[in-house]
Amino acid sequence: MLIVWLDQSAGQETALVGGKAANLSRLAADWPVPPGFCLTTTAFGQWANHREGDPLPAEARELVAASYAQLAERLGIAVPRVAVRSSAVGEDSQTASFAGQYDTYLNLEGADAVVDAVARCWDSARSERVLAYHQQHSQSVSEIRLAVLVQLLVAADVSLVAFSANPVNNNRSEIVITASWGLGESVVSGTVTPDTFIVNKETWGVSTTIADKERMTVIAPNGVREVIVPRPMRKLQTLTDAQVMEVAQLTQRLETHMGWPVDIEAAFHGETLYLLQCRPVSTLADKK
Repeated sequence: MLIVWLDQSAGQETALVGGKAANLSRLAADWPVPPGFCLTTTAFGQWANHREGDPLPAEARELVAASYAQLAERLGIAVPRVAVRSSAVGEDSQTASFAGQYDTYLNLEGADAVVDAVARCWDSARSERVLAYHQQHSQSVSEIRLAVLVQLLVAADVSLVAFSANPVNNNRSEIVITASWGLGESVVSGTVTPDTFIVNKETWGVSTTIADKERMTVIAPNGVREVIVPRPMRKLQTLTDAQVMEVAQLTQRLETHMGWPVDIEAAFHGETLYLLQCRPVSTLADKK
């Protein structure tokens, strides 16, 4: 199986679609997950074993282009903007997050751009950064199995990361939410100091710290770029009180559903909250 959609049961098979996509697939039917499809680890394996160093094989190129056209039809959008993300087996697991190790490409339009990004994601599996990470975790690079997730891009007004347990002090009665303007890359990469909201799970009281948010990632003609936040917005609270509660409740429900403390990425576009990633909190001292 070379292509799997998030709403297919096969999309829940980590060995086929990697940890990132499998976690989202398990949630896609009942949670606000943007639609998308995966080029599977089977396709990657065929390339890695026989076509290493070559561009995407013709069959894979045709499948990705056809699936992108099908996504456009599903959405009713002629040329949808998408995110292309690597999804490795072992990624976003209880033992290793692989955060930032594999490539991500945002705001791509058209089948040719998507095909090119998939090829670059595959190439990233042989990068010095990835090889060093595997060696650090005593994992053989020959065991790398990489799927690639192509998913509708959420044009985020506000992006956020939330933990259902406080990763700093290991307090499981606290939900920690960090949020900033624009797409999530500035938050994830640490180039912006985000607002922080700490929610007590028992009382639902909120402790709020509003940051001076100097930078934000926005959609650009050929991808995304980081820009200066307009001065009037820098010290504005990114999430309303109601949105903080919506995120906190989503995070708590996901923890219950998944059976472990969760680390999520999400975004608001208008009043709609979208779930973009869900993985275990990998930094807790005690994961029991």
